[in-house]
Amino acid sequence: MTASANKGFSSSFGVIMAAAGSAVGLGNIWRFPYICGKYGGGAFLLVYLFFVFLIGMSLLMCEFTVGRRTRRAPVKAYPALAGGKKGWMAIGLLGIVTCFLILSIYLVISGWTLNYFWESVTGTLFGQSGVGFDVHFGDFAAHSVHRVIFMLIFLLLGLVVILCGVESGIERLSKWLMPILLVLIVALCVRSLTLPGAAAGLDYLFHPDFSKLGGEGILAALGQSLFSLSVGMGTMVVYGSYIPADDNILKSSIWITVCDVAIAVLAGVAIFPAVFACGMEPGQGAGLVYVVLPAVFQSFEFGAQLFAILFFLLLSLAALTSAISLHETLTAFLTDAGMKRTPAAVLVAIAEGVLASAVAISFTGETALTAADRTFFDWMDYLTAYVLPPVCALLTVLFVGWIMKKDDINDELSNHGKLSTPWFDAFYHVMVRFVAPVALATVLVLGMMGYIK
Repeated sequence: MTASANKGFSSSFGVIMAAAGSAVGLGNIWRFPYICGKYGGGAFLLVYLFFVFLIGMSLLMCEFTVGRRTRRAPVKAYPALAGGKKGWMAIGLLGIVTCFLILSIYLVISGWTLNYFWESVTGTLFGQSGVGFDVHFGDFAAHSVHRVIFMLIFLLLGLVVILCGVESGIERLSKWLMPILLVLIVALCVRSLTLPGAAAGLDYLFHPDFSKLGGEGILAALGQSLFSLSVGMGTMVVYGSYIPADDNILKSSIWITVCDVAIAVLAGVAIFPAVFACGMEPGQGAGLVYVVLPAVFQSFEFGAQLFAILFFLLLSLAALTSAISLHETLTAFLTDAGMKRTPAAVLVAIAEGVLASAVAISFTGETALTAADRTFFDWMDYLTAYVLPPVCALLTVLFVGWIMKKDDINDELSNHGKLSTPWFDAFYHVMVRFVAPVALATVLVLGMMGYIK
């Protein structure tokens, strides 16, 4: 069974919402604000915008092209475009491994978010007098069973969507959730901007301070641009295989990238003014969402519980749309190998449940697993954010730029000559063949040599 054997997306709007749902997730709302805060705000934002529109969007178009041209999942798509040479399936296999590892850590963090949403609804998040939110998060992190339970609940929610299929499950859910997500984040922005002292947060977000950026920040910006767009892991190859033949890949890619960036920036606008208004420290790392923001919400004169509910609902919905795209990629890999869709989706859920449970219990307390001063959780986070996606992305642009036939690429992007593509030569010769490979290779080499840490 090929990836296309399962009914694909029904419309261009469905393509944009589903792919944007994959792109817009924890990477935008959880990861982007704290990494932006860590590397000086506006300086990081500028570098991130450069990478996401030049490198990220080019990769998105490449993966869409590979997927729609072959109607295959990644492992079979690349050999099909290379004259049947099976050695090229290595790109797809590496993408599948990357996707599998990313989903495991994604499920763990999504479980945290679902727990905080539940605590916001029940009122227990603010119901522990005299207990700081750092202590509260530490107590939650110390209870491995608690973490695993919420992770498994989230995994089951995603499995239900996958079992409903591409059009009836993924597309339909994305069409509903993406507009809701936008409304929620705009509402949080409005509330945040009305707080006294909010202007300092906007200044921090948009004023460039390159002295705080450094090489590490540049690497983080590149990794974030790939992570947030869900490229470099095979997901967009699978979604590309579901794209209708008459869809404009360039137009859809632009809209998806704009949605991705807009949600990331809006997340910063919702978070930083509130953080500064309450006198908190913006560069708090992963704890910005789970430690600082609950304290910010608690300081509100009215609506603390309501805004906590809205924020963690927003984060949970964003996490769900991304998690189902990763789950779908792994499911498509198995269906492309001959499995039926339902057992393939269930098998992925079981395997991810095992690995994610190991990740969930590994990073704190008596069950912590460490090596070279990093926990198992930290190693997984490092590999899936800074190593594997850039490597997969580099191999992808090298394949599309130097192995895949130029006429096949132009034929796909022009919808078999129906669309004018005067921009194609610049995209192909400049971005895909030279700029993207050089940028990705440079950052990877500098990272391995220790110049970027």
